[in-house]
Amino acid sequence: MEESKRPFLCAAAVQMVSTPRVADNLAMAERLLELAVDSGAKLVVLPEYFALISADAREKVRQRERFGAGPLQEWLARQAARLGIWLVGGTVPLEADVPDKVRNACLVHAPDGRCVARYDKIHLFGLRHGEEVYDEGETIEPGEAVVTVDIEGWTVGLSICYDLRFPELYRAMGLVDLIVLPAAFTWMTGRAHWEVLLRARAIENQCYVLAAAQGGRHEAGRRTWGDSLLVDPWGEVRVRLAEGEGVVRGTLQRARIDEIRARLPAWRHRREKEFIRSVFA
Repeated sequence: MEESKRPFLCAAAVQMVSTPRVADNLAMAERLLELAVDSGAKLVVLPEYFALISADAREKVRQRERFGAGPLQEWLARQAARLGIWLVGGTVPLEADVPDKVRNACLVHAPDGRCVARYDKIHLFGLRHGEEVYDEGETIEPGEAVVTVDIEGWTVGLSICYDLRFPELYRAMGLVDLIVLPAAFTWMTGRAHWEVLLRARAIENQCYVLAAAQGGRHEAGRRTWGDSLLVDPWGEVRVRLAEGEGVVRGTLQRARIDEIRARLPAWRHRREKEFIRSVFA
């Protein structure tokens, strides 16, 4: 069957509780990737910061790699080829234009190990809530480009964690079949907003959303929300994993997308140009 007409795609999200030790995290990720493949997944998504979560935010700067070369990228390529899967590699720290920062990059590797897409996180997380303070802008340089990639005839939009709060990013992707979101939501923000935002992105774009999260209490002291899940184009949660290490797996059905878009053709009902003219006239 032609790739453009493939009716199904079996996909999985890996949930982790990453440590400050890269070797331990890669061993954990390898084991979970194998579980995903054993379940039948052809596309697997790793979480944000899968290789490292440290109390020292600058540790990822010390681990950064030049695009196209480095142990983390080589590991991703090797796993994709070994398992014969499309691998959305969570995020890896790549060189930035400034020497003391990184690009938080999501790389996609094909089943032959080739890197076929790169998305650099555009929206950088910042939070001040009592003693809980985050400022990704201190160590991360934002990306600029919206990225989609064809995976076996499915148009897949790439995004990372905090991007989820910015619906205009997803509109800029055009009509996609699947949105993937490697993430490391905090426990506080995840409890309040995680599921509702993921379901909203699925509903308004009438596509599947697959989110791979960090989920638990980390050695560095941070607690992430977890709740890796697959949402269908009607906004229904199909599978989920609340907390801890594991895999969620589901089958994406093109017929489900077509059904929803035919039943409620919201994409065709958009009046974006008319709205922009009325606001700025």
